[in-house]
Amino acid sequence: VQLQASGGGLVQAGGSLKLSCTASGRSFSNNALGWFRQAPGKEREFVATISRRGANTYYADSVKGRFTISRDNAKNTLYLQMSGLKPEDTAVYYCAAGRRSYGSTAAREYAYWGQGTQVTVSS
Repeated sequence: VQLQASGGGLVQAGGSLKLSCTASGRSFSNNALGWFRQAPGKEREFVATISRRGANTYYADSVKGRFTISRDNAKNTLYLQMSGLKPEDTAVYYCAAGRRSYGSTAAREYAYWGQGTQVTVSS
């Protein structure tokens, strides 16, 4: 089972990026999915989560209104559309598959993790 995150890069403040996370080895259509991020010297923090069919989403206050999480179960792929990026959004972004059908902000509720993709926002 593998989660492969991609789409990170260097962008100027105010710009946009779209992250993708493709699962292989099994389907996660019955699992909630989420994005977390970790900045240098800081703990991993919750960014967004989406329920198994995409009906319910939840965001950290710091990204609400700027980021949009979505999923395509037919493609076994999770997305994070990021706009209005700020330097404080700079971090390694990780996708994760949850243990249940509904999402959580707690990292311990996610059983599978991708390798991370670097997002750097310059001022």
